[in-house]
Amino acid sequence: MELETIKHIDPAFVDARGEIYNLFEGDIGHVAYITSKKGSVRANHYHKKDIQYMYLISGAYETHCFPVGDPSRKQILNVRPGDIVKTPPMVAHAQKFTEDSVFLSLTTRMREEGKYEEDTIAISVIEGYLNKELKTR
Repeated sequence: MELETIKHIDPAFVDARGEIYNLFEGDIGHVAYITSKKGSVRANHYHKKDIQYMYLISGAYETHCFPVGDPSRKQILNVRPGDIVKTPPMVAHAQKFTEDSVFLSLTTRMREEGKYEEDTIAISVIEGYLNKELKTR
């Protein structure tokens, strides 16, 4: 099973006007702009079907993950600005922010009322915030 992967995105085009970064190609159902304070924890869950991409604009974080049902395969990656992290379905994941951060979260499924909650299961990957509104494993 594939775990999380990081890809650093360099500018696709640069001239006197500025830079163009091609962040993503594919089908997206939802995009969120999220800020996180240093020391905070996000996620601590997995998605049954959704694929999530997190593009870090500024700051830094550690991403922790493991395949659902096999925490012995835990992986920790350090994420820096310009990196995009892909999280496949059925991979439990959490982020610990080591600096104040800003990122974009892109998901393949829409997050209309109820769709996020039916696809997302809370699971403790690392110590920290766990969404009490979600079903737990």
